[in-house]
Amino acid sequence: MAPSASLDTTLISLVRDAAGVGGIDYSLLAALVEQESGWNQWAVRYEPAFFSKYISPIYTAGKINATEAWLRAYSWGLGQILGEVARELGFTGPFLPELCDPATNLKYVCLKLKKCLDRNNGDVTKALQEYNGGSNPTYAQQVQDRVKHYS
Repeated sequence: MAPSASLDTTLISLVRDAAGVGGIDYSLLAALVEQESGWNQWAVRYEPAFFSKYISPIYTAGKINATEAWLRAYSWGLGQILGEVARELGFTGPFLPELCDPATNLKYVCLKLKKCLDRNNGDVTKALQEYNGGSNPTYAQQVQDRVKHYS
């Protein structure tokens, strides 16, 4: 969805602000949001393979309760940030669904994307693939194809 009159200008402003604070290119962040959620702040997606590999061991060790365990394996909000990733990046809210709040979501999306960019020496393609977890080999190109809509 390219930006249009129907796109919530409040969300566009929040993305611009978050990009500025997070040191991320606005066009890149907007394209990522479009790719991940289609600008739907309420988007959620369960990631069963992530749960099995990363969350189940924490849960079975008794370090987190069942609700927290399941919710950490969901991707939340505009940038589809995983609950576990948000926790690792410092999210301390008592309820992971708070990640559907656009400003909160974008804060952690920017932190994650910035880490990916830094680890990949600014290589946007590699950073985007890392952000996505590498499961979609065309993900970076799909996001980059959307950047021009926001330049």
